[in-house]
Amino acid sequence: MGILKEKMQKCEPIAGVHVSLGDACISELLSNVGFDFLWIDTEHTAIDYQILQNHLIAARAGGTSTLVRIPWNDRIMAKRVLEMGPTGIIFPMINTAEEAEFAMKSCLYPPYGIRGFGPIRAVYYGQENNDEYIQKKSWEICRCIQIETATAVKNLSEIVKNPYIDAYIFGPCDLSGSIGEINNVFGKRTTALIDEAIHILKENGKSIGVSTGACDIATIQYWHDRGINIISAGTDHLFLSEMAVKTLNNIQHVQQSGR
Repeated sequence: MGILKEKMQKCEPIAGVHVSLGDACISELLSNVGFDFLWIDTEHTAIDYQILQNHLIAARAGGTSTLVRIPWNDRIMAKRVLEMGPTGIIFPMINTAEEAEFAMKSCLYPPYGIRGFGPIRAVYYGQENNDEYIQKKSWEICRCIQIETATAVKNLSEIVKNPYIDAYIFGPCDLSGSIGEINNVFGKRTTALIDEAIHILKENGKSIGVSTGACDIATIQYWHDRGINIISAGTDHLFLSEMAVKTLNNIQHVQQSGR
């Protein structure tokens, strides 16, 4: 079993960071920082399949696990990503037990699921045994879903009965949007939904995650204190943008002060 999957199953603390830009040098750089995984996002970014594969190659070179968020609960999208051999996959916007079951079946070969066979990079381009991949390594994939709506929270007691989901990850902004308060991430109603979901997940011994662009101590502490063990925080484009603005402000301050 992979280290990341084992940590998920044991509900251990896990730290991740988001990758949204196209250059694989970003994953090469971040994979050497020490995160447990890189969250490579293909839902809200311009990252296509070829760019994704380059990110996966770079992350593996640095020895860091990868979770790829696909744009939708689609078996074809899932299949193409899984053939590239990421450590795991994330399905967004899962709202019902039926949707969760479909997502999991998209990851599993018959008779357990509906995944078509044709791994390429996942079997090192034919250098590994296909049967070993089917019987062992395909089961080591981390299968994650996102809880992003009030409907998902309502149905969570049924969703958690699925034995193949390794982690449940909140998307707080979309969750707040589902109750008409988009981006009110820390609002009372959103917080109540998150706490309700966390209670259900903890009762069932599930690994719980959150995806946030923020990387300050206060925000990370907030999610940790709520009982979340998987925290994916910060993203490459914000690191660049915020440091660029800070640097420009520092230059202008010195230049304008005449010092």
